[in-house]
Amino acid sequence: MTDIQLSKYKRKKGTQTSTFGTPGRINHDSSKFYSGKLYEGLNSDKKIVYSENQIQPENLNKIFCKTSEVMSEIPDNSVHLMVTSPPYNVGKEYDENLSLNEYREFLKRVFEETYRVLVPGGRACINIANLGRKPYIPLHSYIIEDMLNIGYLMRGEIIWDKGTSASPSTAWGTYLKANNPVLRDIHEYILIFCKETFTRLNPQKRNSTIKKEEFLEYTKSIWRFPAERASKIGHPAPFPVELPYRLSQLYTFEEEIILDPFVGSGSSCLAALKTNRKYIGYEIDQTYCALAEQRINNFLDEQLNLFH
Repeated sequence: MTDIQLSKYKRKKGTQTSTFGTPGRINHDSSKFYSGKLYEGLNSDKKIVYSENQIQPENLNKIFCKTSEVMSEIPDNSVHLMVTSPPYNVGKEYDENLSLNEYREFLKRVFEETYRVLVPGGRACINIANLGRKPYIPLHSYIIEDMLNIGYLMRGEIIWDKGTSASPSTAWGTYLKANNPVLRDIHEYILIFCKETFTRLNPQKRNSTIKKEEFLEYTKSIWRFPAERASKIGHPAPFPVELPYRLSQLYTFEEEIILDPFVGSGSSCLAALKTNRKYIGYEIDQTYCALAEQRINNFLDEQLNLFH
């Protein structure tokens, strides 16, 4: 058999996970890998009957100025994507002074409620930064543990490289000395989870709006785009619209519903509108509810002006 014939035979047969890996990705059979002892006892894909409930129209494209620990406005199995950046509990004006355990319990209540409202296969995406230096608090690892205990399936994590917009920090610890050099974080995490099953069904045949170039870029595990300036937005810790925009394009279809339980300055709502999705937001601070609404109204006004 010639090299060309052998190559065609391998492509037709497909590939399997080998001891040393394989470059082939066509018809790849990874069942041997996932049936190994490494995956024993971990949360796994379930056989589900897909169900999707309707949200009352008056509760769509709306921000509720209340806690998201109880989202009574949203029925079970009705939201397609949750994307959020929770408060960091570090003494900013909107934070509460909670212990680490209290903070984790608070987030668990919100993310348990999120689990309830997601459709089967619906995704939950959490943007989080780690904190402190003495000691370093790996918030992302605690959130992963808590999400798995709730029942979520983890799909991966994205490193958001903010290096292009990182401030010229001088917090080096002991400068040019080995006594106590300090790392300067120029990245945050975007943790990706889903509910019950890895694959989202689309029985309504809604349209995907992601472009080929976007798909190739957004499926990489490192994203590079600048952070948003707090002074520009009027919120102490805004995330750029680019972040929820990418997640919306990658993980939802047109006209689907995006939830942000810590809506802040409303970036996720703007991303939903830009991608022709619907949004629901929760925010306990009246000032930031008003800020988010103002940003949304400004965007809608800009869109109207484009058509006149």
